[in-house]
Amino acid sequence: MTPFSCGEYLLRSAGKVEMTFGGITTRLWDDPFEWTLPEKLATLAAVAQYLDEVESTRMKGFRFFTSDDDLRREIPAPEKIRPLAEILFDTLSEASHLQGRAFAIFQTITGDKVPRL
Repeated sequence: MTPFSCGEYLLRSAGKVEMTFGGITTRLWDDPFEWTLPEKLATLAAVAQYLDEVESTRMKGFRFFTSDDDLRREIPAPEKIRPLAEILFDTLSEASHLQGRAFAIFQTITGDKVPRL
């Protein structure tokens, strides 16, 4: 038995992206746990709206980068000062891992492969 559902893993993946890009753009490294609780995202529309907000935050964050040199810039991340490239790599790695867990649960439950976009 897994500790989370397919949807919860997808929301945790999105939450990781939101936390990182919120930290990059506002220096507030808030964990989105509170606003991703099941009672806050109880409808398909609420989940879709949250995912749209995460996408908007991500796009806003990427507008901060004007060249590859920006990736070497160090910023205060939650625990210590780190290069942006390292922060982004860690986020990509963790978000991808969480998404992979969601896909594995989907496959286990349905027997289908995840549709390609």
